[in-house]
Amino acid sequence: MSIELGKQNVLEVVKTVDFGVYLDGGEEGEILLPTRYVPEECNIGDFLKVFIYLDNEERLIATTLIPYVQVGEFACLEVSWVNQFGAFLNWGLMKDLFAPFREQKMKMLVGNKYVIHAHIDEESYRIVASAKVERYLSQEMPDYEENDEVSILIWQKTDLGFKAIVENQFSGLLYEGEIFQHLQTGMTLNAFVKQVREDGKIDLMLQKPGFEKIDDFAETLLSYLKENGGSIPLNDKSPAEDIYDTFEVSKKTFKKGVGDLYRKRLITLEANGIRLTKEKKK
Repeated sequence: MSIELGKQNVLEVVKTVDFGVYLDGGEEGEILLPTRYVPEECNIGDFLKVFIYLDNEERLIATTLIPYVQVGEFACLEVSWVNQFGAFLNWGLMKDLFAPFREQKMKMLVGNKYVIHAHIDEESYRIVASAKVERYLSQEMPDYEENDEVSILIWQKTDLGFKAIVENQFSGLLYEGEIFQHLQTGMTLNAFVKQVREDGKIDLMLQKPGFEKIDDFAETLLSYLKENGGSIPLNDKSPAEDIYDTFEVSKKTFKKGVGDLYRKRLITLEANGIRLTKEKKK
C-alpha cells in the first residue's frame, strides 16, 4: 500500500499513544494522527479518512481536517505571511501552504488572494502552490457536449470577459457581453458549456440554456407574475443585473418574453414595471 501525499487517504489505526494514534502508512511506515484530530471511540483496527501532509520537520502527519485545496487542484487562497523565500497561504491547516517566489507571477502580498495550483515539488517532496496556473491546465481535448453543466472557478478578468478553470482541469471563458451578475476572482459556481473550441478551450455561459428560449421564459415570467401579486418593478429600462438577479436570464431574453406576453394581451406595460391584465390576475 502507498499513501498519496497532499490528498485524503483511508488508513487503518495500528497503535494508540498519549499524543494521538498511529496509522498504517504502508511503505511510508506509521503516520501520526495527533490527539486533537482523533475521533471519539477510535480503536485499533478502525479505518479513518485523513489528509496527509508534512509537519514543520518535514515528517508525514495526518489530520481529519479537509484543506481548501488538495494536490492536483486549483483554489483561491489568501496570503498569511511572507519571508525571504516566498509566501505562505492559508489552506485551512495549522501549517500554511508555501508558494516559492519562482512560482509567483507577481510578488504576493499579505492579505491578498490568488488563484493557485497545488502540486508536489519534485526536488523537495514538499506540497507547494503555484500561481502560474496555465502550466497545470489539461492539454487534452475536453469531452463535453453543448449545454453540459460544469463547476468553474473564476480565474482572472480579461478584455473578453472572465477566464475560468473548468472542473479543476480545463481553461474556459465567460464573455463580457453574456455576463449579467457580479463576478470576481476566486468565485466558484456552476456554468454551462456553450462550445468546446478546436484549441480545447471551453466557451461558457451562466444562463440555463433552456431558460433562454423565448417560449420557456414567457411562461416563466407569466407564472412569476401570478405568484407575486400580478406585477413586478422591472421593465425594458431596468438594469441587466436586476433582471438577472430575479430571473437568471439576459436583458435581451427578458425583453422578448415581455413582448411575447404583451402581444398576447396578457400584461400591460407601466412606467415602473409590468402588470398582469385584470382578467389574468384571477
